[in-house]
Amino acid sequence: MTLPRLREAIRHALTPAAAEWLAAAVAEVTTVARTIHTVFPRVGRRCGRDPLGAYDPQWTIDDGARVLLLAASPAVTEELSVLYRHGDVAEKRAILRGLPYLKIGGAGLPLITDALRGNDPRLVVAALGEYGASWLDDLSYRQGVLKCVFMGIPLREVSGLTHRADEELMRMMRSFAAERAAAGRPVPADLLTFVPDSHRQD
Repeated sequence: MTLPRLREAIRHALTPAAAEWLAAAVAEVTTVARTIHTVFPRVGRRCGRDPLGAYDPQWTIDDGARVLLLAASPAVTEELSVLYRHGDVAEKRAILRGLPYLKIGGAGLPLITDALRGNDPRLVVAALGEYGASWLDDLSYRQGVLKCVFMGIPLREVSGLTHRADEELMRMMRSFAAERAAAGRPVPADLLTFVPDSHRQD
């Protein structure tokens, strides 16, 4: 998914009034970076919170609009942590989803780590998106995947699993499945699919 594609999806999703407001907000943030703190919380009310549609069924309009604001800021690296710290769940989710679109290197990793420490599935899923899959070290990525299993989050929501799943992660998932089975508790169906021999404990 690219930023131009996101802009196109937002253009089709917004009402004329919302599109006018967002264009003005983007222009304002581009000129004076700190104004993002004023407009960022207003996005849901001004642009809407409906699904973004064909772009990504998990994204909402306010997710996409907030990402466009972040991408417009000339000081986004300096603003991110403040926006995240003071944001509600929707704002934090948009920031986490927007990280792959920002040229910030590994500067977003503390936000990913914070989200994975919490127990809100919306933030955990966003943290294990494209950016998290690219920047998390092996141990942190494994722990994040296992947290999804514990929380009942479908593994299809985790980015990068097909190429980042190593033997240690497989062992951890088999052990989890074996413990569940031994306790007479159901093993998540997608875990059984991902690790076919997941009833075996190493």
